[in-house]
Amino acid sequence: MPQAAFTKTMGWLMVLLLVALTGCAIEPLHDEPARDGPTRDEQAAAQALQAVYEDALPAMPLDKQRHYAQRLYRISGDSRYLEPLEAHGRLLSKQLERDIAGLETPGFAAARTRELMASHPQRTARQRARGAMLNEWGEIAFGRQLLFRLVQADYYGLLKTLPEHQRALGYLASLEWLRFLTDPEVMRIYAAQVANQAHFLYQLGIVDLRDDVEAALRSAYPADAVSALNKTDYRNRLYGMTHIVIADSRYYQRRVSAEQHAWILAAFRSEIERILDEATEDIMAEVALSFLLAGLDDDPVVARIRRHLIQAIDPRSGIIPSPDGDTDLERGEHRNVLAIMVLGWPG
Repeated sequence: MPQAAFTKTMGWLMVLLLVALTGCAIEPLHDEPARDGPTRDEQAAAQALQAVYEDALPAMPLDKQRHYAQRLYRISGDSRYLEPLEAHGRLLSKQLERDIAGLETPGFAAARTRELMASHPQRTARQRARGAMLNEWGEIAFGRQLLFRLVQADYYGLLKTLPEHQRALGYLASLEWLRFLTDPEVMRIYAAQVANQAHFLYQLGIVDLRDDVEAALRSAYPADAVSALNKTDYRNRLYGMTHIVIADSRYYQRRVSAEQHAWILAAFRSEIERILDEATEDIMAEVALSFLLAGLDDDPVVARIRRHLIQAIDPRSGIIPSPDGDTDLERGEHRNVLAIMVLGWPG
């Protein structure tokens, strides 16, 4: 079994040195008083999931490798996760150089939007609904991809190395983000991405729509109507709430304020029975991570979700399957890396 990602194989000084060398800036997550952390059973479950994925990871697409390695590097500082991140950084630079240069040509953004919409995933009902929604918003489809890539470059310390990156920031500033991110129909289909994009825009200094998006989420899903939501809408609301917290942490790079996100954490506490009954394991893990990022490692919600995640592991495949029982490793990477983080959180 590979060595657990959560084993601290180097001091934080070495972690920070590696960060400086690779441009993947993090804030150490050890600035709070020590906690008991996960139990031995929880740690063992995390290590078992990790062993399955790290054996399969080299054969997975680069984006899956990046997603997995980025999260485990950020909570562990383990240098073995740097290689896929460096590969992603090289690819990212090429993609952004192409798009930033292209923005000088009239019609480039519209053409890129058409390309993206033509290749938009259609496998699931949710993907089809998102594609139909994005088709109604002009160049937002290209804008959201450009925004994501610029934020990733900023995480790696690469943004200022890109020639004319201000051109891309100026282009993004020209799009109708306020109208898009606060539209009720967009929120009902896309709450998690809406939360992400509000924080990304703020991170890059383009516009601060974080309060507007929180208000739009609460308006789309008023507290007195939550109990009547169907499962799809309930899950979308939960995803939006978790991503407000996770995006605020710069995706697991810093602590968040429990006080600032008190309304979200309070809702998760009061709804834990329904969360365990109706949410997917992806969402449950993100609910637990919201507490962990706020330094509330000992909250009963975290313990209950950890127990559920262990029970959800399929003994044959060794991973947590999808709600319909799919044990495909590539499609299940998202939920399983989140489970690894929750079950093996280093504190």
